[in-house]
Amino acid sequence: MKKNLTRNRLRQEQLAQRDLLSPVQRQQKSQQIQGQVQEHSVIRHARHLLIYVHFRSEVETLALIAYCLAAGKIVSVPLTLCKESRLLAVQLTDPATQLEPGCFGILEPSKEQTAQATVDPTEIDVVLVPGSVFDPLGGRMGYGGGYYDRFLTQDTPQAQRIGLAYTQQIVEQIPMEPHDQYMDMIITEQQVYQCRQLREKM
Repeated sequence: MKKNLTRNRLRQEQLAQRDLLSPVQRQQKSQQIQGQVQEHSVIRHARHLLIYVHFRSEVETLALIAYCLAAGKIVSVPLTLCKESRLLAVQLTDPATQLEPGCFGILEPSKEQTAQATVDPTEIDVVLVPGSVFDPLGGRMGYGGGYYDRFLTQDTPQAQRIGLAYTQQIVEQIPMEPHDQYMDMIITEQQVYQCRQLREKM
C-alpha cells in the first residue's frame, strides 16, 4: 500500500508541476523537443511511427505529426478503446480533418478514419509515448490506466519506445512495478537519454 501511495503521490505532484507551465513555455519546450526528435537517426530511418496526440499539458505533438507526414513517413495515432482498456493504431494523412474528441476528451481518429485506416501494429517501427514521470534508465509512469504498457508488450513488442517529456518530468528513480514498461530512449528539450544503453551497462 505504501508503495502505491508513493507512486500516486509522485504522479500527482509531477502532473501538478507540469500543469504550471504556461502555454508559451509548453510550446517553446515542445518545439525544442521536436527538434531533438527530428534530428535523431532512429526517427530519420523509421518508416512508420505511432505518435500520441497531446492532451492538456503534455509535450505537444501536432507539429511533429505534420513534419513526419511531410517527410513521407507513415504516421498512426492511438485510438482508446475504453471498454476494452486498450489502444488501437489508426493511420492519419490529414490530422485537421481526421481527428475528433474521443475517450477522455483526447483528439483521436474519427469513426470514418478508424474504419478505413486501422493498421497492423506489428508494422510500426517507433512509438512515441507520453507519460507523467520518467527516469534516466527509461522508467515510466503513465496516468494509471496501463494502456501504453499493454500496447507496447502485446501489440508492438518490435517497436522502439521513445518517451517525450519536459526535463522537469525526469526524476532520479521511479518505483517500478512488474507491468511497467521501460523506454528505449527519452527525449527532453535539453537532452536525449539513451535508456536501453544505460541499462545494458549496469
